[in-house]
This record gives sequence, structure tokens and C-alpha cells, in this order.
Amino acid sequence: MDYKDIYNSWLQDGRLSGEGKRELDNIKNDNGEIEYRFGAELEFGTAGMRGIIGYGTNMMNVHTVRRATQGLAEFIKSRGAEDMQRGVVISYDTRLKSDVFAKAAAEVLAANDIKVYLYSEVHPVPMLSFAVRCLNTVAGIMVTASHNPKQYNGYKVYGEDGAQMSPEDTAVVVKYIQEITDYLGTPSPTDEQAKKLIKPVPSKVDKKYYKELKKLTLSKKAVKECGKDLKLVYTPVHGSGYVPVTTILKKIGINATVVEEQIKHDTDFSTVEVPNPEFKETLSMGIALAQKIGATVVFGTDPDSDRLGVAVKNKEGEFEALSGNQVGILLLDYVLTRLKEEGALPANTAVVKSFVTTGMAKAICAKYGVELFEVPVGFKFIGEKIKLWERDHSHTYVFGFEESCGYLRGTHARDKDAVVASMLTAEMVCYYTSKNKTVFDRLQEIYDTYGYVLDCNISIPFKGLNAMKEMNAVVDGLKTSPVKEFDIYSVTAVRDYSRNVRIDVATGAESEIGSPLTNCVYYELENGSFICVRPSGTEPKLKIYFSVKANNKQDAEAALEKMQAAVKTIIKA
Repeated sequence: MDYKDIYNSWLQDGRLSGEGKRELDNIKNDNGEIEYRFGAELEFGTAGMRGIIGYGTNMMNVHTVRRATQGLAEFIKSRGAEDMQRGVVISYDTRLKSDVFAKAAAEVLAANDIKVYLYSEVHPVPMLSFAVRCLNTVAGIMVTASHNPKQYNGYKVYGEDGAQMSPEDTAVVVKYIQEITDYLGTPSPTDEQAKKLIKPVPSKVDKKYYKELKKLTLSKKAVKECGKDLKLVYTPVHGSGYVPVTTILKKIGINATVVEEQIKHDTDFSTVEVPNPEFKETLSMGIALAQKIGATVVFGTDPDSDRLGVAVKNKEGEFEALSGNQVGILLLDYVLTRLKEEGALPANTAVVKSFVTTGMAKAICAKYGVELFEVPVGFKFIGEKIKLWERDHSHTYVFGFEESCGYLRGTHARDKDAVVASMLTAEMVCYYTSKNKTVFDRLQEIYDTYGYVLDCNISIPFKGLNAMKEMNAVVDGLKTSPVKEFDIYSVTAVRDYSRNVRIDVATGAESEIGSPLTNCVYYELENGSFICVRPSGTEPKLKIYFSVKANNKQDAEAALEKMQAAVKTIIKA
């Protein structure tokens, strides 16, 4: 069937809800909208699926959620009765229909005789990851679109280790999903199945989570001295972070002033343009409150509380929004500093970052004699390192981060944890306050010690059904058109992650990178800078990353401008 036939089959199906019929009937004269909704299927990958909320095969709705869950159910059933009994834990954030989609997923699993633990209220990504491990479930489901605009929602699947499902298992789940052609025909549980198999998540799980986080504190003395009088502003940006972040801060003795207007679970995220705390505009209400009370740090979490955004007051008294890379190096520096000061830095310490994350991490780790590992974009790859080291004891994980504002200290969870990152940030403020300095002061000291590095990324949006295909074509084109320089910087090596190969430009010699395959081109530049181009795995955007080493900020900004212009020219060609 073509997209029009599929559209009509949905519209005429008696199993479609009244809401669905009205919505689809309203677009009957809009061929472009019909094609977008029914001309493709919402892709399910290693990051799950994410899309605009609405009815259609290419949208986020109860039917695409139920179909995906039926595929997961088939995968679990193929593993046997024991894993069916271990069950699945399901959480959701504050987005539109997150609770509806979570309930729909629970019902499908129960209809397949699979046990379900369903949260009765919103809980963030890290608490879902922890619950999978704590309850020993075979999988977890998180309903969220993270920091995307309000029109979106999404569905993430976690493996039994608490990390996002592995590519190998995901491929099996996708095979089962693709075999389901009747979107509206997924099973519903009997009353007996629902009562027997769908259970609330025990309250002890939350208590154990907070207990694990308290073990990760690094500056109890400084917190005792400064915590109660601390002038720190936090905003949950209408998301799921409010309860866990304020709870853990209270438990360790830190006072934070919360932006009251942004506590409410608002599915429209009406006080911000986009609920992404990476942007200074998203933290604007927090900044205004901080200026009012004389605070020097503002931090905020996204809807599913896996990302942390931070703004600090500079020497001129103005607030600067720090990049994910800057927060990452501050937390990395803080963690390693405190562990060394306490004599608690393991001999086999390991730090993990994605390969698009700042090159400055290498210099910081080198100073402390710590080994740094690079992995592809996606926190599941950091989780895989943790799992490996728990098995072979070759390294001790202490910190992992990505430039996209994702951080994890501890092994209680296997995904980004903005709750523990919020705790560390607040604790870090106490630590530097006790030494009569600010977080901004420490950032400048880091630059003075290791040299200035300017990190940023730009996104080129793509539209339509072929967005992913077109983005991948751009990256493929770069592989077949060698680039020797980006304006003032010469290329020394090219990494083709789709082939797991590094090519030395001077000699042409190839060597293995030792990384999972992903469609990405990475240019190593002569002075330690880099440029990386990859399609986003969650949005129709081509992402370009720049890490520029220079003598100072002014030189770095000038170099970045030239490099960006050169990249845009090459991509257009």
C-alpha cells in the first residue's frame, strides 16, 4: 500500500479512537501532511525512537508505542519464562502523553504475560536506569524526548545492565517490530493479567538511589561550612528533576533556591522556548532570580533530568552559560582533585568521554596519571566500558561525560545522571566557596594551566522523509573527497568511524581505531584541534563539532570563525 492507502486504512479502522479519527480527518486535504505521517515508519534504533506527537506510522502515538513494545515483548519471550518473570520497569517524564504511553507499554507487556513495574509518577532517566539494576529486571522503558521541543516525545529501551539496549539486542527487537504490520492490533491484557502483572515500583528503590548518591560526595567538610548559606539557584524547567535534585541536595545539607514558576509539570514548557538547559535563554528565569538574591551559579535540568546546564557569574558580574564541555572539565577537574587530595584516587583510574567531547580532558587526565578512553556518541558506550571493567577489573571508573551536557559519577546508573551532576555541581560550589573563589575563577585557572580550548558545535537541520538519508549522504561524500586543510589548520589524520579506520594524511597508512561502527568523519588537526561531522541519532540535524586550541580566547574565536567558514564551503560542495 502507498501512504494514502495506509492513511485511509487507519481512518476507516473501527479500532482507532475518536481523537485519532478527528485528527486524521482534519488533514484529509493536506497531501504533504499525510505523506509525512504515513510515508514512512518511525525509526527504532539504539536510542529507541523519537518523533512528533500525532497519529500516523511516522509519529509518536499509542499505536507506535504499543507496536514497539510488542516487539520488545517478543524479544523477552524468546529468552524464556525466567526473564518474563524478571519483568520490565517503566518510567516517564513530564511531556505531553508520557504517562499515557507508559501505561500503554505496560498493558502490552502484561498482555504477553510479562511482569511490569510501573512508576506512579514521573521519574527521570537515571532513576529508571538504577531501578533496572536494583530490581534485576530484564529491561527498562523510559518515555521521553529528552530536551527536544514540546511537540516531541520518545521511547527508550534499556538492557538488563541499566544502559540503553545494545546494538545487537536492538537489532533483534527491530526485527520483531518490523514483523508487526497491524499497528492497531496489539494485544490488551485481561483484568486478571493487569492486576497480577502490573505492579508499582517499590518505594525502597528511590531510597536506595539516594543512598548510593550520598556515597559519592567528595567535600563533606566544605558542605558543612557553606551548604546551608549557599546562594545557588536551581530550575527543573518543568521537568522530572525537581523532586530528586532537591531531595539529594537536602540530604547532603545544601540549600538551593528553586525557580518556583518552573516547578510545575507543564507539557507546553510555556516559560521557555525549548526545554534545553544548554541554552542561556532556558536558564533566564534562574539567572534573574540569581541576580536578585546575589547567587553566582545557576543550574537546570531537562525534562527527563539526564542533562545539566550551568550558568556562572563572570568577573564583570554577568552570567555566562557554560558549554557542556566546560561543565565537563570543571567536574572532571573537581573529581580528580578531591580524590587525589583524599588519597582515594585508584591506581587504575579511568575516565571516559565521547570522541566529540573536548580535547582538554586528555591534558587534565594526563596530569593526574589517569587513563582516558574515547567512545562513540551515546552514553550507552560509556555504560559498556563500566560493564567491561566490572567484569575484568582492569580499570576503575570514576567519571564519564559527553559534550551534550551529560555526566555520570558512580556506577549506580548507566546513563547520563543530572541528579548526581547537580549534587556534584552544588558541592563543587561549596568547595570553591570555602577557598574564597568562584567556579568561574576555577575555570580560568584550568585554562591558565592547560591552555585555552574553545569547543562548540553547530547543527544543520534537514527536513522531510529523506532527512536521515540525505544527512548520511553528506557524511559519505566527505569520505570520498579528501580534505587536507581547514583554512589555517592542516589535517594530520582522518578517522572514518564507519570503517573503524584512521588514515595518516602524510603517509596514507591506515590503522584500526578500535571503536564500534558509526557514520562519522573526524579530522585530527595539526595542533591538537579537531573537527567532526556526524548525523544526529535523535533529530534530523547534521552535527559539526569543533575543538580549537589556541593561546587565548581571542585567538581561538578568530580561528573558529575561519574553520567554520571552511567547513560550510566543503559541505556545500
